[in-house]
Amino acid sequence: MSDAPAEIRILLADDQPLVRSGLRVLINDNPDLQVVAEAGSGGEAVTLAASVKPDVAVLDIRMPGMDGIEAARRIVESPDAPRVLMLTTFDDDDYVYGALRAGASGFLVKDMALEEILSAIRVVAAGDALIAPSVTRRLIAEFASRPDHSRSSGTPVRKLAGITDREVEVLTLVGRGLSNSEIAETLVISVATAKSHVARLLTKLDARDRVQLVILAYEAGLVSTRG
Repeated sequence: MSDAPAEIRILLADDQPLVRSGLRVLINDNPDLQVVAEAGSGGEAVTLAASVKPDVAVLDIRMPGMDGIEAARRIVESPDAPRVLMLTTFDDDDYVYGALRAGASGFLVKDMALEEILSAIRVVAAGDALIAPSVTRRLIAEFASRPDHSRSSGTPVRKLAGITDREVEVLTLVGRGLSNSEIAETLVISVATAKSHVARLLTKLDARDRVQLVILAYEAGLVSTRG
């Protein structure tokens, strides 16, 4: 039996053929990653996601016709949906907000190092969420300033009364944009334990997803946009 890691199948969507070609070559140079389909528009990405059934869909945000955000929304609503990673040249707050509201698991900008992009694909394929550090602080500030950010019931501080000191530590790290693996490394615990802590936080704080945990951490003063 081979000990090689399972191959992560990737759908790559970008309206610039040269960008797609470059990313495909670089991604396929890794034995655990394989681009299995390419799309030049959001509509084509939705169709291919349904037929090819990749593990991860890497979508550019600005594409002709249907953009990457609408494509992400439709892809994640489908049965056995892949994880979605948004890749763009822009880190504008509205794009971040829209992408995460659409159900994306990650948001990266194209000027990040290749290894960071490859790592992000692996992170979201493993079921984690990832936001580029360069946009995390602005993201939480953007969410906190929007009128609809307070749809969760109760004040943040009161809601935190029911969690343990360790869970407060974990929530703080989630708020800073750390993945489960990074949380595990920081707190010197296993990745499985970190995932368990995050899962309990989602339940205890009645949060829909990891992004809402980021908002709660910001509102409770556990993290700050000032650093």
